[in-house]
Amino acid sequence: MAFEPPQRLVTALGETAQDGDDWLEKLPEAAEQAVALRGLTVERMHVPGGRSGLVLMVRQSDGTPAVLKLVPPRSRPRSERAALAHWGGLGAARLLDPEASDGALLLERLHRDVSVRSLPEAKALLEAAGTLRRLWVEPPAGHRFETVAERTGRQAEAMRASSDAEVAPLVDAALAARDELLAAEVEPRLLHGTFRQSKVLAGDRLPWLAVGPDPVVGEPAFDLARLVRDRVEDLIASPSGASITRRRVKKLAESLEVEQERLRGWTLFRAVESGVRARRVGRVQDAELLLEFAGWL
Repeated sequence: MAFEPPQRLVTALGETAQDGDDWLEKLPEAAEQAVALRGLTVERMHVPGGRSGLVLMVRQSDGTPAVLKLVPPRSRPRSERAALAHWGGLGAARLLDPEASDGALLLERLHRDVSVRSLPEAKALLEAAGTLRRLWVEPPAGHRFETVAERTGRQAEAMRASSDAEVAPLVDAALAARDELLAAEVEPRLLHGTFRQSKVLAGDRLPWLAVGPDPVVGEPAFDLARLVRDRVEDLIASPSGASITRRRVKKLAESLEVEQERLRGWTLFRAVESGVRARRVGRVQDAELLLEFAGWL
């Protein structure tokens, strides 16, 4: 079959990926090679799919259903592979081709149309938080994962370069929070890196499993911070959104035993970083939502 990338993926890579066009041009051939190498039968492409890669629903030679995922080099597929291998299916989708080295990932198939986000909000947060806790393990010895300090350092530079008078106060507050947070020594853990409700899918082996990590090593509060702002559009639309957000920070910090003030600080940094980045690529509505949310923190 022809592996034409979904439009959602084309649009997303066009916004941010320096290697997006070249990778997209090579994607059909790369997908065919990955399928042939593993002896897979393709059932269908997952549409609309994600913003970072191509997902194919496949069957292995013995008929077992699986998922084949291809992402551009900038999405660090080798890092994702290493994290999934280290988790070994505990809290995350199981890696089925641990010895492969072509940049594609063969994963156990989950129910991609059923995420934790489909649950009522309180239940969704509870299940998502429980899944996230399982992922916070000691990183492997001699690991080569990016650290929170390294990742946020790159993000901080981009924020400074994109800042203007309108967003400068929030950017300054976010950068100050980052400096303060990194000054304290914390016990490092392997983190999902881009965790949110939509990254937790229903499974057969376990009720809920995480997918799509962009792993990083650092403190758990950094990972939890992205979950705080889930369903941000609903929070902004609510007349009590600010108070709901503060209660959510408190509840998540207590349930996962992280310091509330550290969670608030990382939530501020990550919301401002995302808002400034959305503003930079022209996603004006997303930027407005994220920066208003950040103002509540």
